[in-house]
Amino acid sequence: MSALGQKQTCAVQESMSALPPIATAKSGPPQNAMSAFPPKADMCSALAHVCFGPKADMERWYRTSAEFELQWDATMLTLYSYPTLFGVADNNGYGLKVFAFLKLAGVPFRHEHIFDASKAPRSQLPYIIDGDDIVGDSETILVYVTQKYRLTIDAALTPAQRTTNLLITRMLDDLYWVMSYSRWKDERYGHAFRNALLREHPTLTEESLAKARAFNSQRYYYQGIGRYDPDAAMARGLADLEALAALIPPRGYLHSERPTSVDAGIYGFIANIYFYDINTPLKQFVSAHDNIVRHCRGIHDAVKKTA
Repeated sequence: MSALGQKQTCAVQESMSALPPIATAKSGPPQNAMSAFPPKADMCSALAHVCFGPKADMERWYRTSAEFELQWDATMLTLYSYPTLFGVADNNGYGLKVFAFLKLAGVPFRHEHIFDASKAPRSQLPYIIDGDDIVGDSETILVYVTQKYRLTIDAALTPAQRTTNLLITRMLDDLYWVMSYSRWKDERYGHAFRNALLREHPTLTEESLAKARAFNSQRYYYQGIGRYDPDAAMARGLADLEALAALIPPRGYLHSERPTSVDAGIYGFIANIYFYDINTPLKQFVSAHDNIVRHCRGIHDAVKKTA
């Protein structure tokens, strides 16, 4: 299997994106799109293929207080990503990464939770709509938002630190597959994940989750992780976490006392392990490392304060 995870999958889906990998679509609502590859950015990936409708209404909303009244309109940046689970704002590492980044960078946005990714660029969540721009892929979203809103969250990083960020991002891509495998294929833990989905999201059904499981099994085979036995797959994820544990300092964040974009990325995946009431070896490892727990809770508290 590829050390980069999702980049070398080869199962064909039913429709195809007209957008190049890092393009933004202009004007109008998101178009039906597809990739020649299975979606990477979906802890609940197959749910996009078993006919769950999105929240269809882009309603105006009002918030009134003694100080102000704010009316949302179509110009506000909107993040579309998977729903919550175990108190985490998105049960997908990539969507939670974008959510945390926007919060840490102070970018106002509206958050829409959906299961159906069929209208997203390349049929992948997360994606954003910002005015006339539709942008998919978590890294592309971060670049787009940073440039458009002239964010300084990463401005002080050195070239060496930016290189480290890229390597960590690619390692998290690898960890994603192990996390997903533990949820859908590993029978020791998969039932707990599926039960949590059914409990927190009553619109889901046993039948839809069975279809999701079958679809994901196919994805894992083509990507490579599905050819591993459960213990071997888990060992791969534990190696990723061990490398991460060696990089996260005992205090502060990865590069300084203030979080940067890579900290949002780390949080996206670690929170989707640590806060879950599913005692996988991945969670056992995270819980046993104070620096990882402190980092995760630090970002978690920071994004809650900005809510």
